[in-house]
Amino acid sequence: MPSKSEAPVEAGRLPKNTAWRNSIFGIFFLCGFAFATWVARLPAVRVQLELSTSDVGILLFSLAIGSIGGLAFAPGILARLGVRRGITLGLLSMGAALAILGGMTEVLGSTVGAMAILVFYGFVFSATDVMMNVDGAAVERSLGKTVLPMMHAFFSFGTIIGAVLGAGASRLDIDVMWNFAVVGVLVMGLGLYFVRNVSGLEPPPDQGSATGPSADTWWQRLGSLFRDGHLMLIGLMVAGLAFAEGTANDWLTIASVDDHGFSEATGALVFGAFVAAMTAGRIFGGPLIDRLGHKRVLVSMGLLGLAGIVLFILAPAPWAVFTGALLWGLGGSLGFPVGMSVAAAHPTDGPRRVGIVAVFGYSSMLIGPPVLGFLGEHFGVLRAFILVAVILLLTLLITPKATNVPGPHPAPDRID
Repeated sequence: MPSKSEAPVEAGRLPKNTAWRNSIFGIFFLCGFAFATWVARLPAVRVQLELSTSDVGILLFSLAIGSIGGLAFAPGILARLGVRRGITLGLLSMGAALAILGGMTEVLGSTVGAMAILVFYGFVFSATDVMMNVDGAAVERSLGKTVLPMMHAFFSFGTIIGAVLGAGASRLDIDVMWNFAVVGVLVMGLGLYFVRNVSGLEPPPDQGSATGPSADTWWQRLGSLFRDGHLMLIGLMVAGLAFAEGTANDWLTIASVDDHGFSEATGALVFGAFVAAMTAGRIFGGPLIDRLGHKRVLVSMGLLGLAGIVLFILAPAPWAVFTGALLWGLGGSLGFPVGMSVAAAHPTDGPRRVGIVAVFGYSSMLIGPPVLGFLGEHFGVLRAFILVAVILLLTLLITPKATNVPGPHPAPDRID
């Protein structure tokens, strides 16, 4: 039997757990960095393309369409290419798409072109995100302790850096094209470095990867979902919490600028406060979960998030806006990684369950922002945030049953 400090050699040439874990940390960071760069400069993109609030919603819907396609094809990509090649292709494509998006916005000023690039960007981003979560869940099982929140913290580290650099680029009037091009090149270059030590497993013919979900058809996955009531609850819980996270990712900056009267640079800092709080929640979330259990931690954090959304909507002063963003970030910090961890707790079917729950989470995270855009056009973005608060409240009602797993941490699967 392999030791817990080292992954087995036979099952596909896995590296030592530490190198494997650190590679996933780096990949999460790059995805967060790329995504936050886009979000932080969204107000500038809106100005360059002369978009209304509803038009921004349509632009985000293009991202959602591509992302849902990436979710649909991620299991098949993973089954055919394996973890390392799949993630490599995803990071290279993501960096290239971001660079092209900058040129499409700044040089050509083409809304249709930007939408087409966002469809592609959404596809590769969500497919890569599913694959890195699947491999991250395998790392967690191999280590035998909660590390997925810390992996998501590295995504948040990336969003903090992206948000701060985006705010700086905005204040210095750096063109979106150059901002996106530099970040795109960094994502591609660092991506090639980090993928060296991710899982080297290659899937057997006609089967899923040993660390990923099988390439079932959508009908098979949907049927298995309805037969597993607990998995359905986990999926709904993750969808509700991801809705709160996704809407903040795309609309917090614009709401700060349009509704609270902040400058574009200050609005980017509000988003930075949100992701900083998410990062803190994910750094300390793993040890808290191992000590107190999924249920107590997730419900408590969710209540903080609900309070933060309400405060952000009603904020009477700038300090309240920043406080609301901080609490909102804390409340949304653990939903996705805890959902992945609970889904992975199954003794034999963890990888497939992780893939299904990821579809719930990313679908909600990506559909939510365009929905908020359409509501914001008619009622204002702050009023549209009321929907986020209601969905989060309903999510907290099902969270105790969804997180009902034996003990504070699921028994780790052995990879042998």
